[in-house]
Amino acid sequence: MRHFDYLDADDQERLFHRAPEAFTVDDDPDLLGVALGATLYCPATRPALAQDIIKRAAHGVMSVVVCLEDSVADDELGAAEVNAILQLRKLAVSEYARPMVFVRVRAVGQIPMLIDALAEHAGVITGFVVPKFTADTGRAYLDEVVAAGHAIGRRMLVMPVLESADIGYIETRVDSLVGARRLLDEYRAHVVAVRLGATDLSGAYGLRRAREFTVWDVRVVSDVISAVVNVFGRVGPGGYVVAGPVWEYYSATERIFKPQLRESPFVRHAEPTMRAELLARDLDGLIREVVLDRANGLTGKTVIHPTHVAAVHALSVVAEEEWEDACDVLATNGAGGASASRLGNKMNESKPHTAWAHRTVQRARVFGVSHEKVSFVDLLAAGLQS
Repeated sequence: MRHFDYLDADDQERLFHRAPEAFTVDDDPDLLGVALGATLYCPATRPALAQDIIKRAAHGVMSVVVCLEDSVADDELGAAEVNAILQLRKLAVSEYARPMVFVRVRAVGQIPMLIDALAEHAGVITGFVVPKFTADTGRAYLDEVVAAGHAIGRRMLVMPVLESADIGYIETRVDSLVGARRLLDEYRAHVVAVRLGATDLSGAYGLRRAREFTVWDVRVVSDVISAVVNVFGRVGPGGYVVAGPVWEYYSATERIFKPQLRESPFVRHAEPTMRAELLARDLDGLIREVVLDRANGLTGKTVIHPTHVAAVHALSVVAEEEWEDACDVLATNGAGGASASRLGNKMNESKPHTAWAHRTVQRARVFGVSHEKVSFVDLLAAGLQS
C-alpha cells in the first residue's frame, strides 16, 4: 500500500519532493498508526460494502472500519453480521487492491465468530476496533484479537476506542486512563492506534458540537482528549498513536458564523472555485479541526464520508520546510544547541525538538514531502480530482 498511489507519475513528480513510501500490515504498529490517515467508517449493513471499499481504495482510502456497533440498529445486528461475512468474503477474493480493513465489534464473541465464519478468507481482516474500551472490559477483547492472529498465522491489530463515561468524568478519569494504558502495554505489538470517541463523550454531557465549532471548542470534551494525549501520546516506549475523533458533517446547511477558510491561498494557487466547493461540502470546519488535532498531538482522523479523505491526507503531507527542519534537528544526534532554520524564520533546538523531528520523519515516510512551492491547496486539488 502507498498513499497517493492513484496519482500519475507526472503529478507525483510535480507535487512531491520525496514521494510516499510503501508499507504493509506487517510494519511497526506506530508506522501503521500514522499510515491509517483518514479511517473511513462504514456500517456493516451496506448491501454493496465490498464494492464500496474497493472503489474507495482506488481513490486513496488506506483504512476502513466495518462497523457492527453504534451504526447498526439492535434489531439489524443479525443481518449485519451475515452481510459483513458475505461482503468480506467478496473482498478477500477480489483482484483489486484493498485498504487495511478493521471490524468494529460490539461483543467479544463476534471476533472468533467472524474468524471462523470467514475461514480461509479471514486474512482479509487487518484487525478489530474495540468500542468503549476500559481496563475492566478490554482484556477479553485483546485476548481474542491475539487468538485471531494465531488462527490466521499473521499478527492481528487492534484499535481501542476511549469513549466511556469513566474516562470523561473528572473524578474517575486519571485512574481509568492509566488502567487502560497499563493493560494495552501488555499487548503493545498489536495496538496500531488509540482512537477517541468524541460523540459518546459528548453524549455523556448531553452535548453535540455544531459544525461551526471544532471539538477543541467544546471544552469539557477537549479536556478529556488532552488527558488522553497526556497519558497515551508521550514520547518513548509508553507512547501510542492517538487518532483524531470523527467529523460528523458532510452537507451544507444554514450557517451562523462566517466560513473558516481564507480566500488568499486558493487564489494564489489558481483554485478559486475550490474554496466554494469545500464550503459547500462543509469541509472548512473539518480542515480547521485537523490542523488543531495535529497541534494538540493527534494523528489521522475518523471520517464518515469519502469527501473527507482527500482533505485529511492533503494536510498529512509534510511540507519541505518541516522536513528540512526535522533533518537539521536529527543531524545533531541530540547533542544540544540551537540554530536558525534554513529559511531563517525560526529557531531549531536540538534536544526539545528531537521527538517532534522523529515524528515528522515518520509521517514523511508514509505521506511524503511536498515541494517547496506546493501547498495544501495543490495536494487537495489532486485528491479531489482523482
